[in-house]
Amino acid sequence: MTTISKPDPLARGGAGPVDKRRFMIKLTGLTVGGMFIDGYILGIIGTAIAAATAELHMSLFWEGLTGASALIGIFIGGPLGGWLADKLGRKPTFTLDLALFLVGSVLQFFVDSTWQLFGVRLLMGIAIGVDYSVSWPLLAEFAPARLRGRLMSLSEVAWYVGFMFAFCVGYAMNSVFSADWRIILGSSTVPAAILFLARLGLPESPRWLMNQGRTEEAHRIAHDFLESPADVLDLAGETTRQGTFGMLFSRDYWRTTTFVSVFWFCTVTPYFAIATFAASVLSDYGLGDGFGGALGLNGLALVGVLVSLALIERVGRRRLIIPTQWVCAIVLLVIGVWTSAPPALVLVCFLVFAFTNAIPTAITGVYPGEVFPTEIRGIGTGFGCAFSRVGAGLGTFLLPWSMHNLGPGPSMLIAAGVCVVGAVVSQVLAPETTGRPLSETSAPHRGRSRPGKAPV
Repeated sequence: MTTISKPDPLARGGAGPVDKRRFMIKLTGLTVGGMFIDGYILGIIGTAIAAATAELHMSLFWEGLTGASALIGIFIGGPLGGWLADKLGRKPTFTLDLALFLVGSVLQFFVDSTWQLFGVRLLMGIAIGVDYSVSWPLLAEFAPARLRGRLMSLSEVAWYVGFMFAFCVGYAMNSVFSADWRIILGSSTVPAAILFLARLGLPESPRWLMNQGRTEEAHRIAHDFLESPADVLDLAGETTRQGTFGMLFSRDYWRTTTFVSVFWFCTVTPYFAIATFAASVLSDYGLGDGFGGALGLNGLALVGVLVSLALIERVGRRRLIIPTQWVCAIVLLVIGVWTSAPPALVLVCFLVFAFTNAIPTAITGVYPGEVFPTEIRGIGTGFGCAFSRVGAGLGTFLLPWSMHNLGPGPSMLIAAGVCVVGAVVSQVLAPETTGRPLSETSAPHRGRSRPGKAPV
């Protein structure tokens, strides 16, 4: 039985330009809010894991596994959420992942064993993966082409803010209120509950509806909510073809899948490794306890994301991601080759890396929503997300071993090599999607213009 989505109150009586703008602001806020919670959940565990380990008598194995449980969950939740978003629709999946956030947040108040904590954090990681794979496609399908990249990259800003805010909240609850670690972890219940209620009642994506053959409903929602008449007309480019996982590796889209996955992997792998162990890495280079440098590294990463947000629609995607990946490779190469470099120079190189790496990082979630067609936009985003988390996990796991057994120089050279791979793949495969309609940016590869060709 077909379910007809009820229009949002903003659209009753026919939405005007102001109402459409208000809706776009609301949808962006709800998407950004999800990313804020993602960052908060991943950040808050760092302030509570020591107390949880002591009370639950965790072994080193379980401590590491619990710390990585959310990353494992994202690996599962990304493809699962993408599949649900493509099969069931963006609207129900967009609400479901917040329900998982809420359930997991509440359960953290009651855990009393290691395996329970691991299970709950795994569930919340799955919710994060689902949120990645539905939020970006949903926002891409409603956002006007002229603002699509900027609105989508705003999510990355929210992730950094959520991560840093979690650290501040956890520190305050620990040092000022001496709160139990369960309460610290469970503090994510408040933003999760607020966002869950706010997401209720959103309309379904008109592009997904067109793909399902629900043409009349799609056009009604498009006229009510899409700001640009050109985006409404672009719906005619949608097909009713049903997507499959195999399409990601078909002749039409294997290049797209390769680019999204490798670019995402090579962007986040060095940063997760270096940022996670920033204090100890900087200490190995003679920079005291490394705390100040680590703080500066994460702060400059946030600045880099903001720069990317400001320039993405002016400069274009390719001009932002390709040169910055080469800069990352060069500064890590300098650190790796010049093992006797003055500590001040090493610190500058790390800070440059953090800033420049954050610029393409802000675009990792933008590209999947633009280059995959509607029928596989969710699963394509989810697959890229899962593939990237393999890199994040490997980098985080292997860097301490590499620093100890191979030394700082070879470790940085390996990280530089990862950046080179990302830059080369981007140079060859990254399309320029700035300002273009989704039917064009997600067209089969054989029908696209050359990567660097600008829209007319």
